[in-house]
Amino acid sequence: MVEEPHTTRWQVVGHSVRGASHERSGAPNQDAIYWLPQSGTGSRLILTMADGHGGAKHFRSAVGARLAVETAAQVSYDFLAGAQAEEAGSLSAIKRAAEEWLPKMLVRNWLEAVEHHKGSHPLLEAERDLLHAGDVSSSLPLAYGATLLVAVVAESFILYMQLGDGEILTVSSEGAVSRPLPKDERLFANETTSLCAPDAWRDFRICFQALSQTPPAVILLSTDGYSNSFRDESGFLKVGSDILEMIRADGLSQVKENMEAWLLDSTRAGSGDDITLGIICRTDVTQSSPSNGVLNESDS
Repeated sequence: MVEEPHTTRWQVVGHSVRGASHERSGAPNQDAIYWLPQSGTGSRLILTMADGHGGAKHFRSAVGARLAVETAAQVSYDFLAGAQAEEAGSLSAIKRAAEEWLPKMLVRNWLEAVEHHKGSHPLLEAERDLLHAGDVSSSLPLAYGATLLVAVVAESFILYMQLGDGEILTVSSEGAVSRPLPKDERLFANETTSLCAPDAWRDFRICFQALSQTPPAVILLSTDGYSNSFRDESGFLKVGSDILEMIRADGLSQVKENMEAWLLDSTRAGSGDDITLGIICRTDVTQSSPSNGVLNESDS
């Protein structure tokens, strides 16, 4: 991609840890995270995150999550290439493509990846029995079921997409934390929308944000294991401003270095679930006063 002068540049870091409950049971980490470009820097970035459902009927969901983040990142990369080709002032056309074309392509490519994986890793007889269906082809997506979070950052817009649970937060330069997407009232207890559901593309929540003003200083994506480790929503939302303070005080590299320990503390003292956190940060976010924030509640 050719860089334009005076455009905002971004950097992404992220980490995923296996949940404390999964450590005890021997279950794998069901989360996955991926970004493009793989260098993690640029004026255009794509960050994807998925949470496999786990459980007996979703016996390949760890693979499903990995396939989800990789295919979603590639589809979004192709979408960005097309958006770049649009003439200036055509943001309405890009927004329409994001809302109408992109969800369908994300789901279609994930289903194709699932079929390809099954072709190279045929179902065992015990796995076929777990699907409880004579038509394995129609029930196969259940085995790979996962949620999906996507953030696409470009020079003139930011696109947020979410299917299922998890969190997307934005943090302004002043430290104000907000959610770009409305909550899905269907998500409660252990219920969630999913890539494995029929017509899953219809369940995506999408926010297309034209950058007519200063973009967010920080964008956070996390699986629900992180937010569920806090006693209340206000405690979790404070993570956004805390992270901004830490970046300004110590730099993003220091945040990256400490991320694994923070997330392990959170799962062990909190939800017990797998936890994945991704941070997209403007590179012009400067250092300021030292941080006194916390990223978990294990000591509170």
